[in-house]
Amino acid sequence: MKTIKFDQIGKPADVLKTTNAAMPEPGPNEVRVKVIAAPINPSDSMFIQNLYGIHPQLPSGAGFEGVGIVDALGEGVQMRTGMRVSFTTVGAWSEYAIAHQRSLIPVPDAIPDELAAQLFVNPFTAYAIVQDANVPEGGWLMLTAAGSAFGKMVIQLCKMRGINTIGTVRRDDLNDELKDLGLTEVINVATENLTARVKQITGGAGVACVLDAVGGPTASDSLKCLSKGGTMIVYGALSLQDPAFNVGLLIFRELTIKGFWLSDWMRRVDSQTRQNVAQNVIQLLATGKIQMPVEASYSLDQIHEAVDHAERSGRWGKILVKP
Repeated sequence: MKTIKFDQIGKPADVLKTTNAAMPEPGPNEVRVKVIAAPINPSDSMFIQNLYGIHPQLPSGAGFEGVGIVDALGEGVQMRTGMRVSFTTVGAWSEYAIAHQRSLIPVPDAIPDELAAQLFVNPFTAYAIVQDANVPEGGWLMLTAAGSAFGKMVIQLCKMRGINTIGTVRRDDLNDELKDLGLTEVINVATENLTARVKQITGGAGVACVLDAVGGPTASDSLKCLSKGGTMIVYGALSLQDPAFNVGLLIFRELTIKGFWLSDWMRRVDSQTRQNVAQNVIQLLATGKIQMPVEASYSLDQIHEAVDHAERSGRWGKILVKP
């Protein structure tokens, strides 16, 4: 079978290789999945560069999630082959992948493959992080990198909950699309003063919560936009830079900064909460209330083109790998 591997740490386009490998066999509590499609997420790129919360054991597969058909069952698995499932693993960019049965989510017919491929990482993170933000109806939430696939999901979820949103961008070509999704206000940080604009938009009060995916100076400036008692939730570091924070600001505005990692959140909450989130996410996708556009799809042989495309600025949709 064809699969994507890397045997050294580095930029995805530099280290990823399409190779032939023996068909994997599922162990106890595992299944083999014939992969239909898998997205390229920022976490995938970070993992390949050894900048993620889990570290690759070289040589390693790549790709954390996808959709496929259950092809073979390991010992102790009580399900049938032929089911279409969303799955998580290390090595989803492959013709076949091994996944633990606990990571599987049966996909209803109403959700097409391109949506099902993205069912876990972005939708679960967006749903959980908006809950953690705890912004009341009518309150203000700000998100950096608003034009990302994740940002678009947060915008749509906040609109459904009556939460006002401010999104930061570095170019204006997606502004109309973001407004159509429900973004209340957009700020181009390349041409506008972020803190001054947020103060103007919120009548001087600031925002209750900032969701930051960028780090560096963007996170530093975003902290200044919080209202007294506000919270910044950091879930990414696209700039690969650490922010600098004013200690006085933290003290006298009683601000909170915390990280969010979906893997830890899934371990932290009880099984009923996980099931509720899964049911809500599936319902939103199946009914079309949440949109997750796909910009392009590539084969395994085109993996270098695929990861290059995924790194481009100004993308309007997700990049998929389709074995």
